[in-house]
Amino acid sequence: MTEIDIPETTPRYLSVKETAARPGCPFTQSSLRHLIYYSEHRYAASGEVIPGNGLDCAIIRIGRKVLIDQIALENWIASHRIGGSS
Repeated sequence: MTEIDIPETTPRYLSVKETAARPGCPFTQSSLRHLIYYSEHRYAASGEVIPGNGLDCAIIRIGRKVLIDQIALENWIASHRIGGSS
């Protein structure tokens, strides 16, 4: 898998609101929060593991502040392309 290049003028870590407002971002603020909520593995009442979506690799939590690593987010999006990554 190849890494996606982001212009150096863009900060690497942005808040959810800043990420959603970034030109070319395919997600709204609401959809980003949904993806963040379901990013990690969790357990059902039966004890069965429910897999997360894998976005936890791009999320940095500092207290209540949630930052998104823009490079990791772009790589995560690229890894979910239909037909494999190019």
